[in-house]
Amino acid sequence: MEQFTPRKIVAELDKYIVGQDQAKRMVAIALRNRWRRTQVAEELRDEIAPKNIIMIGPTGVGKTEVARRLAKLAQSPFLKVEASKFTEVGYVGRDVESMIRDLMELGINMVREEEFEKIRPKAEESAEDRLLDILLPSRQSATAGRASFSPPGQEGAVEREVSEQTRQKLKKMLRNGRLDDRDVEIETQVSGVPVLEIFSPGGMEEMDINLKDMFSNLLPGRTKRRRVKVPEAMNILVQEELNKLTDQDKVTQLAKERVEQTGIVFIDELDKIAGYSSAHQGPDVSREGVQRDLLPIIEGSTVNTKHGVVRTDHILFIAAGAFHVAKPSDLIPELQGRFPLRAELSALTRADFVRILTEPRNALVTQYKELLKTEGVELEFEEGAIQEIARLAEEVNERAENIGARRLHTIMEKLLEEISFEAPDMQGVTVTITPHMVCEKLQEIARSEDLSRYIL
Repeated sequence: MEQFTPRKIVAELDKYIVGQDQAKRMVAIALRNRWRRTQVAEELRDEIAPKNIIMIGPTGVGKTEVARRLAKLAQSPFLKVEASKFTEVGYVGRDVESMIRDLMELGINMVREEEFEKIRPKAEESAEDRLLDILLPSRQSATAGRASFSPPGQEGAVEREVSEQTRQKLKKMLRNGRLDDRDVEIETQVSGVPVLEIFSPGGMEEMDINLKDMFSNLLPGRTKRRRVKVPEAMNILVQEELNKLTDQDKVTQLAKERVEQTGIVFIDELDKIAGYSSAHQGPDVSREGVQRDLLPIIEGSTVNTKHGVVRTDHILFIAAGAFHVAKPSDLIPELQGRFPLRAELSALTRADFVRILTEPRNALVTQYKELLKTEGVELEFEEGAIQEIARLAEEVNERAENIGARRLHTIMEKLLEEISFEAPDMQGVTVTITPHMVCEKLQEIARSEDLSRYIL
């Protein structure tokens, strides 16, 4: 992170997200402050809390993508949750602390994969030896049998040398892929504990895992013999060796530190829990309660997980919402105070749609070109065609619901529907999309006032 200045972070985000400069600058500074905090004196380090961010803007303008790309850039544990799926403690459903437990699981998986990459060469070597023992089953048993009634001598040494030469030849064949079609029989570990699903309030959704851990310690592990191809057997054995060589306590400790110091939680649809509970029963019956439950998590508290206690003081929370009906001021004051930074994302214009279609690395035009190239069809877009698609997207968003860049998916699918259907029979054909073709294919959308059939 020392090399990622805010300017470089924004430049990386620009590769995937069009516009929204204010939000990009804000999250870039927040990410850089993570590194700055690690450089200050230790007695002051714990006092520097992250400045949580709330992004306000219509759907489809890039709120989620900004947070997701940021976490990928920082290689931090990142969790996206929907605020509307949580319920107040006392109601059936998920409590807000489950987001920290989920983030911890993501951190464990991330660190475990990193540890696996470090020890993979050693694990592959051990797995290769085990697979060769399976392919040459008589090596050890025959040696043990001879040792019981024959004195060791020159004949035994010759046989061992021949056996070793055979093993080296087999290893070379294995590495060259010449044994890939051969079947082998291996033993794999099988868990004898059934998975239990328990739904209860108060953060008890992990009880099934805890019960499984308890029973697995009491019951001996079972093995199952499977007959598989050599490549699959190699993968299974490598995974077993990786699990044996990995220090799980070290993984848990590293993951806990990473989650506590660099974790990012993205809370989407925050506007759906804004507003106070009304008299009628319904999905909003515990809106204010969810806000109250979020307060200590965002402010900084401890959450019990099956991997130990996790502190949330330095986890960065980024919230987002369209706030069409509710306003940020409808949130309870305490929760507003926990999001001191606010970034307003603007609605997308025709020029933005043109850039979205062509500029990002994962641009829609590029995606469709590559998809059809798999069928041997070359797809070309004239500049005027892209302008026409952007114009239609802007027009439909104005006349119907504004769903931002997602409108481009609707239009592109409608435009290329026939080509996508006929593509397997068009191998070697080059199709050029012209402005006239765009108008012809999408005239129903352009002319009809009743757009309900085409709205996502």
